[in-house]
Amino acid sequence: MDKYLQTRRLSWRYIKKELLGRSVVTACGLFIIILTLFLVFFIASQGIDLFKDNHVSLSHFLFSTSWHPDRDQAPQVGALIFIVGSIVISLLALALSTPFSVGLAIFMTEISPGLGKKVLQPAIEIFVGIPSVVYGWVGLSLLVPFIRTHIGGMGFSVLAGGLVLALMIFPTITSISADTLRSLPHHYKEASLALGATRWQTIRRILLPSATPGILTGVVLGLARAFGEALAVQMVIGNTIKIPGSLLQPTTNLTSIMTMDMGNTVMGTMWNNALWSMALLLFIISFSFILLIRKLGAIGAMTK
Repeated sequence: MDKYLQTRRLSWRYIKKELLGRSVVTACGLFIIILTLFLVFFIASQGIDLFKDNHVSLSHFLFSTSWHPDRDQAPQVGALIFIVGSIVISLLALALSTPFSVGLAIFMTEISPGLGKKVLQPAIEIFVGIPSVVYGWVGLSLLVPFIRTHIGGMGFSVLAGGLVLALMIFPTITSISADTLRSLPHHYKEASLALGATRWQTIRRILLPSATPGILTGVVLGLARAFGEALAVQMVIGNTIKIPGSLLQPTTNLTSIMTMDMGNTVMGTMWNNALWSMALLLFIISFSFILLIRKLGAIGAMTK
């Protein structure tokens, strides 16, 4: 009888701990969901005020280059210059960073895994932990004068912004690409080598095609970070409100204009509403990247 009562007490204690743990986890999950929905609602409600209250057409906002929100008469809030700046700088960073990232991932996993695990992987993790303001300060102190002296232009340029962003997204693409290559089934490589293929043929024709969905996921994550980066890019691109004619000319982007102007505007004005609309546009772009990543992840799971 005593053993039975003791067993009942232990079972009841276990059930209470189980219920308590489940309740805490459920409450935390619901809190995150509610907080996310609140943020989405808040950004969306603020972002549409430009079109609802100020009667600015969506086509004018997206495709006009006239940015004069401080005018008393007929202010203009076209965001095309900032959209083009974000796209050009982000794609340039992606084009510069992706080949080196994928090449380093291949070297770390297939060419010299010992060196990659002991030296390169910790170095990449250090790059991830560096604050963005440090990247911007290094770019401002070293990269901008180098471009001005040896390449041309003012130094503050699309090229400087692309190089700084390329260095910032380099660890993200490299880490995800390396993890993807490591997660491939070993029999892919063994079967290829058994059939007489060289190591390079195995990498080029077997491993890389199999790892493509995961590598593309890393590329999209890097692109998402490039689109959302503000401070480091703002310090080196010149913040000139014009569409650049070349890589050596200055420009600005969505995040830079938001960080520079948000503190100088009054809530509810057209200028402030235009900045909130840019924030909504960035949110939609980020959400699109998330959907694309999930799609690529599903494709990768189907190919394994």
